[in-house]
Amino acid sequence: MSDGNSSTGQSYLDQATGLAQRAAGAVTGNSSTETKGEVKQEVGQAKDEASHTTAKLGPFSADPNTGAVAKDNEKRSDGSWDQTVGSAKESVGNMIGNENLRKAGEQQNAAGKEQEAKGQLKDWGEGIQNRAHGALGAVGAAVAGDRTEEEKYRDQHDEGKVRQRGAEADMAEKA
Repeated sequence: MSDGNSSTGQSYLDQATGLAQRAAGAVTGNSSTETKGEVKQEVGQAKDEASHTTAKLGPFSADPNTGAVAKDNEKRSDGSWDQTVGSAKESVGNMIGNENLRKAGEQQNAAGKEQEAKGQLKDWGEGIQNRAHGALGAVGAAVAGDRTEEEKYRDQHDEGKVRQRGAEADMAEKA
């Protein structure tokens, strides 16, 4: 699942290489080298931006670059559902003049927001934990020469990255 070309580190390396190539082209007067450097730098910037994105697939988050997928914490989807139902109850209560239904909807909506936020925080924390454990495990496995274990840890890192970024994107969207 890991793809070194889509990693943040690789994007920084591409940007730095492109910048150096542009500078060399400018100093030597070689416009071809300068143009190649500009392209390399732009590719690096695009990779960096892409490495910070996730796509929502129902109760899952996915990284379009690595293909890594993480199932969102159930509290996130349950909380979202409670918000939707609560909001509908609140609207119907307002429309028909039923204060009890309106208040019940208001409470359900608020409880859903709280539940979703707890799920987001849990996913965010687990994502950070999985990224760290996966990165350290991959290094240890690489040192030991165990490619199978190294790949397993890289997958864990990628899944953690998706979980963390998915939660961050949801939190930013709600803010």
